[in-house]
Amino acid sequence: MSRIAPVLNVLSKVVMLFSATFLLPLTLSWLVADGAQRAYDDAIIVTFVAGALTWLFTRKSQRELQTRDGFLLVLLAWTSLPAFATLPLLIYLPHLSFTDAYFETVSGITTTGATILTGLDALPLSINLWRGLLVWLGGMGLIVLAVAILPLLGVGGMQIYKAETPGPMKDTKLTPRITETAKGLYLVYVGISIACGLSYWAAGMTPFDAVMHTFSTMGLGGFSSHDAGFSYWNSPAIEVVAVVFMLVAGINFSTHFLAWRHRSLAAYRLDPEVRWFLIATLGSAVVIAIYLTVMHVYPSFFQALRFAVFNTVSIATTTGFANTDYNKWPIFAPLCMLLLSSFASCSGSTGGGMKMVRAQLLFRQGRRELTRLVHPAARLPVKLAGQVVPNNVIYAVLAFAFLYVFAIIIMTLLMALSGLEFISAFSAVVASINNTGPGLNQVGPASTYAGLTDFQTWICTIAMLLGRLELLTVLVVFTRAFWRA
Repeated sequence: MSRIAPVLNVLSKVVMLFSATFLLPLTLSWLVADGAQRAYDDAIIVTFVAGALTWLFTRKSQRELQTRDGFLLVLLAWTSLPAFATLPLLIYLPHLSFTDAYFETVSGITTTGATILTGLDALPLSINLWRGLLVWLGGMGLIVLAVAILPLLGVGGMQIYKAETPGPMKDTKLTPRITETAKGLYLVYVGISIACGLSYWAAGMTPFDAVMHTFSTMGLGGFSSHDAGFSYWNSPAIEVVAVVFMLVAGINFSTHFLAWRHRSLAAYRLDPEVRWFLIATLGSAVVIAIYLTVMHVYPSFFQALRFAVFNTVSIATTTGFANTDYNKWPIFAPLCMLLLSSFASCSGSTGGGMKMVRAQLLFRQGRRELTRLVHPAARLPVKLAGQVVPNNVIYAVLAFAFLYVFAIIIMTLLMALSGLEFISAFSAVVASINNTGPGLNQVGPASTYAGLTDFQTWICTIAMLLGRLELLTVLVVFTRAFWRA
C-alpha cells in the first residue's frame, strides 16, 4: 500500500480535474435544453467527491513520483477515468449496461471510435458532444495534459510523460522543461483544431457538427453525431477537409511544434516518418482506387479515387470515419486498409497501431540480418534520420512487435472461442488494438459493436487499452519485478 498510496494521491487530483470536463456538455445542455442537464450535474458531483475522498485518505502519502509510479499512474488513469466518463451515459440512457457504457467511453478516450450506440441523430447534442470531447482529450493524452498542471499541485511530471509518450524515442525533449513541452504540444493541438473546425464549417457543416467532428478528426477517433457518418453529407468538400486534417493529425505533433516554433517546413523534411507515412497512406489509396476501378466497383476512376482516398486515409490513420460501406468492396481493399492501420501513423501523433517509426526499425533490422548472413563479420549499425539507433532500442521494438502479434493472436482466438466468426473476430481485435474503430463483417463500417456479447465487448475494451498504452506500459505493471522493492 505504501507504493500505491502516492500514486492514488496524484490520481485523485487528476480525477478532480477531470470532473471539470463535464462543464462543457453541461453548458451546451443548459443552452439548448436537451434534457440531459441532470446527468452532468450528478456526474460532476460523483466524480469530484470520489477524487476528493481519495485525496483525503492519501494526503499523507505525497512524494515525488518515481519511474515505476509513472507507469502505474498511467494505467490507473486510463482505466478509471473512462469509468467516471460513463456517468452521463448511464444516467441519461438507463437501458445501457455498464459494460457497453465503459466500452463507449474507453473507445472515446483511447481515440478508437468504435461505438455500441445507435440512433445518434436522435441523441441530445450534449451527449454527442461528450463523446467527441472524450476523443479530443484522449488524442494527446490526458496525462500529458495533466503534467502541465500537476506541477502546480506539487507533483513532478517527467516520469508520467515518459510512461505516456508513444514510440521508442521517449527521451527527446522539445523544450528544457516537461511542463513547457506539454503546453507547447497543446498549443499546437488547439490551434490546428480551431483551423479544422472553421474549415468544416466553411465546407458546409453546422457549427455543432463542425465542433463534434473536429474533436473526432484531431483525436483520430471517428465518433460521429450521425448514424450515416460522412455519408450524411455526401459532400466532397467536407471529405477533403477531413482527409487533410486526418493526415495532419497522423503526423508527430512534436514535428508540428518544431515547424511552428522555427517558422519552417524543414522539420517535416527531417522527420524520418513523415515521408513514408504519406507515401504508404496516399500510395495505397491510389492502388486501391485502381483496384476498385478494375473490379468495376465504381464506374469511373475518379469516383473510385474519391472513396478510396477518404476511407484509406481514415483507416490508415486509425480514425475510423467512413463515407461508404467498404465492407462490400472486394476483400483485398478493406484488408489492405486494416493492415495500414497497424503501422502507418507516426509516433507522437494521435493515431494508434505500431507506428511508422517501429515499422521502419523492424524493416531495417530485418535488412541488417539478411546482410549479416552474407557478411557475418561486418559492422552494420541501424540508422534512422542519419543517427545510429542503439541496440537496446532495437531490442525494445522487437519485444513490442512480438507482444503486439501475440496479443492479436490470443484475443482473436478468445473471440473465436466465444462463437464469433473469424473475419469479425480478427478484424474486431485488430481494429481495437490499433484504435481504429470499425472492422469487417459484423463490426464493419455500416454496423456497430452492439451485437457482441459482454465477453467479446470486454476483450475489445482490453485491446483498446493495450493498444492506446502501447502494451509495454500496461504489461510491465503485471510483472513481478515491478512490485519488488
